[in-house]
Amino acid sequence: MNSTRGPLWSNPEQPEPPRPGHGMVLPIASEIDVYGATRYTRHLALNLGFNEADQVRIETVILELGRNIVQHAGHGEIVIRVVSRQDRLGLQVRALDRGPGIPDIELALQDGYSTSGSLGMGLGATRRLMDEFSIESGAGRGTSVTATKWVPERRPDAGRE
Repeated sequence: MNSTRGPLWSNPEQPEPPRPGHGMVLPIASEIDVYGATRYTRHLALNLGFNEADQVRIETVILELGRNIVQHAGHGEIVIRVVSRQDRLGLQVRALDRGPGIPDIELALQDGYSTSGSLGMGLGATRRLMDEFSIESGAGRGTSVTATKWVPERRPDAGRE
C-alpha cells in the first residue's frame, strides 16, 4: 500500500484519481482528528464514485470508529485504503488502537450495549452500514476494526427510461 500520513492529497479540492493501494494513515487522538478524518474520507469517497448516501454512510463509520478510539483507548489510528476486487473499487477503513480491548465482541455488537453511557449503536451500526466488516479484539490487546464499502456497480441501462 502506498500510504502517507496526513492528508491524502495536497489539494483535496482537485484530487488525483484514486487508485487501488492508495491510502493514508491518520493518527487519532482527539475529536478534531476524527473530524479531519471524515473530511478526507468524504473527498476520497466522492472521487471514487460513491453516491451521496454512501458517502454519508462511510463518514458515519469514520465518526463512530474514531470516537471509539478517543473514548476507549485515548489514541490510535484510522487507515483509509482504496481496494479493488474483480474490476470494482472500494474504500477500506481500518481503525486500530492499543486500548483495553473488548472482552465480549458479540455483546459489543448488539444495539444498546455500551460501557460509556452512549446509545450503544456504534459497532453494530458500522457493521450494517458497510458491505464487509471484521473485528479483532481482546481484553488488554487493543482493537482492530476493518470495514469495506464497495462502489455500486453501474448498470448499463442506468439513467435510461
